[in-house]
Amino acid sequence: MKKLLFILCVVLIGCKGTSQEKAESKAGAQDKKEHFKVSKTEAEWRKQLTDMQFYVLRKAGTENAGSSPLLHNKEKGVYTCAGCGTELFKSEHKFDSGTGWPSFDREIKGNVAFDVDYVLGYARTEEHCATCGGHLGHVFNDGPRNTTGKRHCINGAALKFVPKK
Repeated sequence: MKKLLFILCVVLIGCKGTSQEKAESKAGAQDKKEHFKVSKTEAEWRKQLTDMQFYVLRKAGTENAGSSPLLHNKEKGVYTCAGCGTELFKSEHKFDSGTGWPSFDREIKGNVAFDVDYVLGYARTEEHCATCGGHLGHVFNDGPRNTTGKRHCINGAALKFVPKK
């Protein structure tokens, strides 16, 4: 009985908890953010962005479903990063996913970068602006089958819309 208890203790002590992994990946994400073309201090971002934009772009937050004025936007144009103005998505690739967030079936190649987050306890593909590192949302494999099959689920607060001239 003592041997069994000893073995159980050794196994439990030797296990690496997921909280350590999350701390490591957050630290790694902070390192990556310093290598973007556009880099500002937290104070500079706070001065430039609204509270919601700051929460989403700089703190990887999520706006409430259905709250974005861009959700039902049908105009032709381009969606840019609210932080740095980088063109991220074209209006012709936007579709109504029924999720409550602006959704696109593809990004403008090279302007959106991807990473994996475990915030909900499982792997999700996170999207961020490749120029400033601002958090945009996540990409899923349940988009339109007749195009890419991808659903880029994006926080409207992370975007600005520039109408086509």
